[in-house]
Amino acid sequence: GARPGDAERVRRLGLEKYVEQQLNPSSIDDAALEAKLKRFPTLTMSNTELLAKYPNPGQLIRRMRRRGELPADLAETAGQRGQAARTRRAAGPEPQADAPPTNEPAEPSANEDNGERAEYRRRVRAYMREQGYEPPQRILQELQSARVLRAVYSERQLQEVMVDFWTNHFNVFAQKGADRWFLTSYDRDVIRPHALGSFRDLLEATAKSPAMLFYLDNFQSADPNARRGRRGGLRRMLGIEGTDERRDERRAQRRAMRRRQRQQDGATAGEPANAPRRPRQRMRRGINENYARELMELHTLGVEGGYTQKDIQEVARALTGWTIIDPRGALGTDRGGTFVFNPRMHDDGEKTVLGQKLPAGGGVEDGRRVLDILTRHPSTARFIATKLARRFVSDDPPEALVGRVAEAFSKSDGDIKETLRALFNSPEFNSREARRAKIKTPFELAASALRALGAETTAGPALHQWIARMGEPLYGYQAPTGYPDTAEHWVSTGGLLERLNFALALASNRIPGTRVELAGLTGGAAGGLERDRARLVEQFAAQLLQGDLSTKSREVLMKQLGEQASAPTPADPDAARVAALILGSPEFQRQ
Repeated sequence: GARPGDAERVRRLGLEKYVEQQLNPSSIDDAALEAKLKRFPTLTMSNTELLAKYPNPGQLIRRMRRRGELPADLAETAGQRGQAARTRRAAGPEPQADAPPTNEPAEPSANEDNGERAEYRRRVRAYMREQGYEPPQRILQELQSARVLRAVYSERQLQEVMVDFWTNHFNVFAQKGADRWFLTSYDRDVIRPHALGSFRDLLEATAKSPAMLFYLDNFQSADPNARRGRRGGLRRMLGIEGTDERRDERRAQRRAMRRRQRQQDGATAGEPANAPRRPRQRMRRGINENYARELMELHTLGVEGGYTQKDIQEVARALTGWTIIDPRGALGTDRGGTFVFNPRMHDDGEKTVLGQKLPAGGGVEDGRRVLDILTRHPSTARFIATKLARRFVSDDPPEALVGRVAEAFSKSDGDIKETLRALFNSPEFNSREARRAKIKTPFELAASALRALGAETTAGPALHQWIARMGEPLYGYQAPTGYPDTAEHWVSTGGLLERLNFALALASNRIPGTRVELAGLTGGAAGGLERDRARLVEQFAAQLLQGDLSTKSREVLMKQLGEQASAPTPADPDAARVAALILGSPEFQRQ
């Protein structure tokens, strides 16, 4: 959306030159935005650094306890909670053998007093502060703030639109386990650098991203018949553990602690302290098809792309061994949360994907070959073209347009800029029918409203909450499909009411950390002009909609205002009401 003065600036520059400039974002100075982002330290940190600085509290307590580094009082309390959890598990059904391990803090027992729970958490937080750790919630908050600030202040607007598009296309849910630590790198190192580049490069970057590997479980996918190495084989292969005396000391400490714990468990259960240790159930290992299925259905070919269940199985085999080093930061290594290809987990046999053979012994190249096949498949060109045309033109884009955009995608070998040029130069994109054919998502509405009013914002949690209330929590869509991009998903009585409430809160300066100065949009300070409501409507329509407010919308708006002709006083809320109603009008709600 346009900020005050943007439309005039683009007219002076020329539309074609503006589009070419936007297609080459590195040529655009964005220093003002970058200065605003410097207050968010997590944006420049690696996954390893985030896991170390913002650890999961439960994971941290367990790690420090294993190392004997936890204060005695906390260690005792944590031990009691752990013992209570083990007793409950012993009394209940056996856990499933294939249940994934968790790194969440141990939950208190049902009869634990709320005061005890709060006190324990307070002590854990205090201990984290003493050790220089920060709460992990800050990572997602800063990422959400940065995304809003980029949308509102960046001069590279097409870049931000495409980041939003690809973030949704390659959706990752922030609340799935370790992904809250991995999304910062996903945005910075995967989506942004490739948003206007090569689709093939973007596809491989997402396939190797710890965020995607964890979200769709491919980091656990392994050939069930692969030779099992000794425990810790991957760590030794990567040189993570080291060979110094401290390592041997830690091992001795862990053995002693396990010995003591077994004795305590046996005594609690009424068994002799020296009773033989019961064997643990091993988690079943095998090929996980989740990512392979979504790779074809949602990321490339589309649901009608011509693949079979056998193709899914073969793609899953090709991608075994694409995994993550220490994804939960449990080991405290200096490479935690990074991608690695583990040949011990890989199915190295011959495979056939969409009729093309992958010879045995391909290793990591099996996965890369699969990505080549998928990128160059005609169904991928059509699927991506359809989604882009739906995003930029209409919910039901014309077949002729989809065909031309798909052809540009194929001819350019998946060059995103060339594909967009074909779209932007099409008669359909520039047609009268395409104007305001798309309704804005809540994120687009919030960003465009802030821009249109020339707002100043810190993009803090209050703004994130408003976007979530309107139906689009950032990084909060659980399904891998991402948020729908059609009006029927966003248009409802409740949804439209929340949009109007947001507009009123914004125009009335009731969103903490965000402020608008409406006097600057109406030609002077409040009370400085003869401004009845009709004049206010015209002034705001000119500023926010380039004067393009329909007669019907104007009549509805005036009726809601009560058609009072007297000039408002400086304290009168009419200016905020008019601005909010125009932001809530059909003209502003649509692109």
